[in-house]
Amino acid sequence: MTLSALAAGTALLCLPSAATAAPALPRGTAPAADAPALFDDFAYTDSADPALADHGWSVRGGSGGPGVPGAVWDPAQVTFRTAEGSSVLDLETSTAGTPESTRQTEILTRSQKFQNGTYAARVHFSDAPESGPDGDRVVQTFFTINDLKAPMADDYAEYDFEYLPNGGWGEPSSTLFTTSWETYNPEPWEAVNQHSESRTSFAGWHDLVMTIDGGAITYWIDGSVFATHDAAYLPERPMSINFNQWLIDLEGQPDTGPRSYHQQVDYVLHVKDENLTPDQVGAEVEAYRAAGTSFVDEVPAP
Repeated sequence: MTLSALAAGTALLCLPSAATAAPALPRGTAPAADAPALFDDFAYTDSADPALADHGWSVRGGSGGPGVPGAVWDPAQVTFRTAEGSSVLDLETSTAGTPESTRQTEILTRSQKFQNGTYAARVHFSDAPESGPDGDRVVQTFFTINDLKAPMADDYAEYDFEYLPNGGWGEPSSTLFTTSWETYNPEPWEAVNQHSESRTSFAGWHDLVMTIDGGAITYWIDGSVFATHDAAYLPERPMSINFNQWLIDLEGQPDTGPRSYHQQVDYVLHVKDENLTPDQVGAEVEAYRAAGTSFVDEVPAP
């Protein structure tokens, strides 16, 4: 629920779920007082903090894609630091140039309950490792996704901000992609998506906003529209919210010296079925913080 409702003392209503999400309001529409929202300021101690699970987050462990075959997803490298005066989520991905030394990181909501509306996060991308030799083909992300039920299933959905500081996927250097997925076939590979890219460095803090309504998917970076994708790629089912950092392969840097890359997240916000401008996102976040609210989740299960 948006902070305007909390501040006014409005009763928190448990809204009934529906088979199809209502279309979002036109861009720039102020959120309704009872618009269900998720906000997390990532004020946790570590990945084992019970509050993290209580708030609906899962820290990935084990093996599996995407990334380097033989690598593992390491919950111990999902930590929380202080940056810009507040607690931030820190994803550390490390390698010494071999699959068995490679540790990737991911955190995601356990529930797939997010569909139309506004998604926002303040994310710090890095172009170089905190230590060790540079050059690995790292992917740093903020995205929403649901499960592929069958190859080329038309109810699959995924919407990505993906930053490749050292290139990859045919790009020789720093590139940021936004991609809206309709579906794909893992074998043989076939993809149906629309993507946009900018071939420049995005190192540092950036305000990422994505809006999904009945007509388009719009990606914003630092207050400006980065890309608008077509209605053909709108989601048919709800999704989870995810952040991860991983390596495409080990070909970018053959050195076997240890190195570690960091991606940080200041906050995440979702407002259901409402299109907020970046300025409205900033106002909502500041209102939550001014009220001392570090977490709220009133988004109903589908």
